[in-house]
Amino acid sequence: MIAFKILTAGQWVRFQADGVFSGAPVDLADGYIHLSTAEQLDETLARHFQGQVGLVIATVDLDLLGNALKWEVSRGGALFPHYYGVLSMSAVTAASPVVARDE
Repeated sequence: MIAFKILTAGQWVRFQADGVFSGAPVDLADGYIHLSTAEQLDETLARHFQGQVGLVIATVDLDLLGNALKWEVSRGGALFPHYYGVLSMSAVTAASPVVARDE
């Protein structure tokens, strides 16, 4: 099973260099790394990253996250994957830039 982490260009560069990602400011404040399923990804981008450029979507293999992955109720009552740990690059199976879409 996979989920996605949206990162700024700077976060992605640091993640690649360090091999681990402790979280964006919102993740650190909330105590877990916010992830989105494929069905949740577009709305997450629209709500939290509108107008930002240089974003990267990392595909995360949830099977590698173990018991630190929790499915918790969030936006609209939907279950979201929340990771209570430091994300290792070894759990990332792919990464791609966010391509702007014409509205």
